[in-house]
Amino acid sequence: MNPLHSPRRHWLRSTGRTLTLAALAAAGLAGTGAAQAQAWPTRTVTIVVPFPPAGGADTLARILGAHLTQVWKQTVVVENRPGAAGKIGAGQVARAQADGYTLLMSSTASLDLDNVKQFAPIALVSASPYVVTVNPRLGLTSVKELVARAKAQPGKLTFGSSGDGSASHLSVELFKQLAGVDMLHVPYKGTGQAVTDLLAGTIDVMFAPGQTVSQHIAAGKLRALAVTSAVKAKAMPELPTLADSGLPGYAAVGWFGLLAPVATPKAVVAQLAADVNAALRDPGVEKTMLAAGAEPAEGTPEQFAKFILDELAMWARVTKQIPVSGAR
Repeated sequence: MNPLHSPRRHWLRSTGRTLTLAALAAAGLAGTGAAQAQAWPTRTVTIVVPFPPAGGADTLARILGAHLTQVWKQTVVVENRPGAAGKIGAGQVARAQADGYTLLMSSTASLDLDNVKQFAPIALVSASPYVVTVNPRLGLTSVKELVARAKAQPGKLTFGSSGDGSASHLSVELFKQLAGVDMLHVPYKGTGQAVTDLLAGTIDVMFAPGQTVSQHIAAGKLRALAVTSAVKAKAMPELPTLADSGLPGYAAVGWFGLLAPVATPKAVVAQLAADVNAALRDPGVEKTMLAAGAEPAEGTPEQFAKFILDELAMWARVTKQIPVSGAR
């Protein structure tokens, strides 16, 4: 089983991709600097979110930043730098000084096989399922009904995402492949904008981070049909999985994690990882994240490096099967 598809924290199991992992981890954890770590942080730390406000990455960066501000006694600023499905903000952090003061709240969309070598993995913050969400005006109450409607009206139903190649895009492409349906992709510059149009009925469907739609689902403005993980979500245990809803083998999550520029000293990365993991184990942080629809994760930088490689490999396989005409 791919670590991505296991329950919380079970993704830590190794799969033997040691050579590639070692290269990535060695690059990400290169350098020394115990003295720097002892003095760090002495000023403001910036977490760059490569997407607009109100999305999953933004929500988690602000929850984590508020806690770390108290721990470090230094201000943690969240800076939104959207564009190019996360690549603009990622590029900004990759070029930043490698001193631990500029970090990236990354996700599936903001990394690829080319730019991943520019970063030092710190810690996985959350690996949560997406919520299969529809506008209530469609009158759909189950995944079975969604599949039936999509088969009856090929290409008519529209689904939104936070951009081409984002997890919210590719998770629907995987759904389309397994269900044998066609739906029209409408990419946005961020999750928040897509949810706004889903609420308005401009688009029909979205596989959305729980933290961006949970309040609208509770208010009856959106309807949740299922979750995308292999097992039921701790934050929304009442929802079935897609696998249990007629699509055996379907499993995907939306993940978010902290990265630093690749040359960041090893000791600084180690301290960052320890502090972030401690924050994720804090009952207050966990409660806030779960209330927002996100499940906390944790692990070492090396484990996060392996997780990223597994993610990129899985989504590369999905991408290869997307018809050219259905890429948008």
